[in-house]
Amino acid sequence: MPYTVALTGGIGSGKSTVADAFAQLGIDIIDADVIARQVVEPGQPALLALHQRFGDDILLENGSLNRARLRQIIFSSTDEKLWVNNLLHPLIHAETQRQLALAHSAWCLWVVPLLVENGLQRLADRILVVDVDRETQLARTMARDNISREQAENILAAQASREARLAVADDIIDNSASPQAVIAHVAVLNQRYIALASVKDRD
Repeated sequence: MPYTVALTGGIGSGKSTVADAFAQLGIDIIDADVIARQVVEPGQPALLALHQRFGDDILLENGSLNRARLRQIIFSSTDEKLWVNNLLHPLIHAETQRQLALAHSAWCLWVVPLLVENGLQRLADRILVVDVDRETQLARTMARDNISREQAENILAAQASREARLAVADDIIDNSASPQAVIAHVAVLNQRYIALASVKDRD
């Protein structure tokens, strides 16, 4: 298993921007959100199980998952949320481990938006938090998703607090800085992680 850095941050913090900067340096990226979408694609066992439990309205006309409907179900019932999590989380974990095992770069970046919320810190060698202030998060989320401030605040309220994320961080990138400053910080961290990975390999 390669040396693994978990990248996390709240909504609107710019995780994708930072991940893309590492990818430009040749680092393999394993993205939890991408994997979560892959395990419920048409034909996958998880989508069949969701269909059996929730009926036809869990599917769109093209046979893919009706994500809006699944969100409604999860938010309206703690029991159903638990059932869905028990179905999907082992599949996501297994696919994550498979992709990590296939990584070829000196170390790999595991992008996990809900790292703190799901208590996954122990699964990474190091934790990198992308941090911005609350107002920046709100403004970016409202602009990106075309939603109201109230909706954006509700999303933030459902996530771990900024303080909780910073408390588990080994490294922090301030993504309110200029793009050039962020890219420079990424380059420095890449060299640090290559060095740490080589130490782990010797051990």
